[in-house]
Amino acid sequence: MVRRVAFTMVPVKDMARAVAFYRDVLGLPLGKFPPTSPWVEFDLPEGGCVAITTVSGTPSGTAGATLALEVSDLDALVAQLAERGAQLLGDFVKGPRCRMRMVADPDGNALVLHQLDH
Repeated sequence: MVRRVAFTMVPVKDMARAVAFYRDVLGLPLGKFPPTSPWVEFDLPEGGCVAITTVSGTPSGTAGATLALEVSDLDALVAQLAERGAQLLGDFVKGPRCRMRMVADPDGNALVLHQLDH
């Protein structure tokens, strides 16, 4: 029986560049991983894990699953990402119970930044 999502794997081409983006631009906390590991994990504060890898077999920036990250203050994060030079995609999208904005990682993978309405 499936219990929960263990992690989300995102394919990247340049590990150092991707780590810098996910850690320094998005501000995700770096998890534990062996120095020779072909992936790097970022443990999320409220559970879950985002992993980036150079050996997924899937080309970066191609269609497939999309990583959506729940955020507490979408407007503040988008402003911070713009200051850090992140590539914001499109405009804000209003859903029935949320707001979203997309950002691209250095490999062209689109990430959804998602905030539930209060």
